[in-house]
Amino acid sequence: MRIRKDIPTPAGDRLGGVCPVLVAHGTRNPRGVAVIAEITERIAAMVGPTRTAFVDVLGPTPSEVLGGLDRPAVLVPAFLASGYHVRQDIPNHVRRSGVGDAIVTRALGPDPRIAAVLRRRLIESGWRPGDAVVLAAAGSSDDSACAQVYLAARQLEGLIGGHIEVGFLATAAPTVADAVAAARTSGCRVVIAAYLLAPGLFHERLHTVGADLVTEPLGADPAIVELIVTRMRAAVSPYRTDAVLLR
Repeated sequence: MRIRKDIPTPAGDRLGGVCPVLVAHGTRNPRGVAVIAEITERIAAMVGPTRTAFVDVLGPTPSEVLGGLDRPAVLVPAFLASGYHVRQDIPNHVRRSGVGDAIVTRALGPDPRIAAVLRRRLIESGWRPGDAVVLAAAGSSDDSACAQVYLAARQLEGLIGGHIEVGFLATAAPTVADAVAAARTSGCRVVIAAYLLAPGLFHERLHTVGADLVTEPLGADPAIVELIVTRMRAAVSPYRTDAVLLR
């Protein structure tokens, strides 16, 4: 795949010489697949043709995408914390592809821009100040990834006030159900802030744990798209500090 030359990029934008690749988890939910496609389209509108890869459920895999490229790639993990897929799975795919140079950026979260989108999703769901809030994340066996979710909760607290419980849907503890139960002791309505990028099985499960309201996922919000593009541009900067070059 060759980068189109008719898409303008800012002067000095080094993304013109690489192939951007958004790497998502993958889902069988058609809405989730559509959200990832929309995010990719919006990225492409800003930086030129962008490929999508999936580490599970769907294809193509990162190694399959990389094998078909004719220039270095910048891979952005579409994950909200740096768990197994970010730290091991994606780099392993890069190595298996046999490509010369590839850059893997850090995960999307935690980030103040994500916290701002979470706040908007809360407001859209009907949340009111004074409601108890649970930040619900996928979960990870990686302690540092779980710690990043707690940091995301603290960032959201800074925007809406009050204490936010944290719950995980898989692997880690406490579970979202336990976090909802803890929040319920406040006597207030309980609202789940879905710390998820796109609809899928995990988001569906959030509607079964006893909360009064559940937000929509982050989705193809302009702030999320801009964050991804920022990750890409930082990765190709000569002053790069948040990406890993794999050879």
